[in-house]
Amino acid sequence: MRLSYLATYPIKSCYRVEVDAAVVEPWGLAGDRRWILVDEDAKLITQRDWPALGRIRPRYTHQGLMLEAQGFAPLEVPYPTADTTDIKHFVLWIAATTAGDVANQWVSQAIGRPARLFYLDDPTRRPVEPEYSTPEDRVSFADGYPLLLANEASLTAVNDWLAEADEEPVSMTRFRPNVVVAGAPAWAEDDWIGQRIVIGDVAFRVPKPCSRCVLTTIDPETGKKGREPLRVLGKYRRFPGGLMFGVNLIPDVRGKIAIGDEIAIL
Repeated sequence: MRLSYLATYPIKSCYRVEVDAAVVEPWGLAGDRRWILVDEDAKLITQRDWPALGRIRPRYTHQGLMLEAQGFAPLEVPYPTADTTDIKHFVLWIAATTAGDVANQWVSQAIGRPARLFYLDDPTRRPVEPEYSTPEDRVSFADGYPLLLANEASLTAVNDWLAEADEEPVSMTRFRPNVVVAGAPAWAEDDWIGQRIVIGDVAFRVPKPCSRCVLTTIDPETGKKGREPLRVLGKYRRFPGGLMFGVNLIPDVRGKIAIGDEIAIL
């Protein structure tokens, strides 16, 4: 098995950045989901409710982020240095720093609703779900775990089911993984739960499978929303915890991973 794909998501629910190599930090890949958009009540905005977030295509700079969206002039946003303010990430209030009025105006216009951009200056503030982690584990603004792993062969299986139903195939980007495995059988990842996986020289725990939500029904390239792949996952991949595709990862150590790295299960 080998690593075939790597991606980070600088702003939660916005467009991805595909990379050849990435630094692994305790709370996820470096830069992954360290920024977030909130509404006027400081509550998280996601593509689940507002698909237009996918219009924003951030990319990393040495000073912070460059924001791009079709029809708008790019905006460079430096790492903010303001005092922290509590923003609501699902049910948890977390201290973060505002990117400022100029950035807020830009993102509001880009997605077509009032929004504010915040940065998680200290990624040690948010614990991972206690049932599946240690007290020291931390996560950025990802849904619940530092990384998400998906399996190429499992996507092929999903697309075979879709073809049988006369539905169009879906891309792996629908599932927003950080890392993708090539060379494993379909659904091999189900057997990795509770074990450790080593990518290159970096070990990760595999605490649980990932239950999928309506976000997977939004085409990340067009913003168009449909019914797949949730309908077919509901038929073939329904478990007590939800409709499963992919597994969550928690890093054991810092390190660096790259496309082509060998993958082993301990």
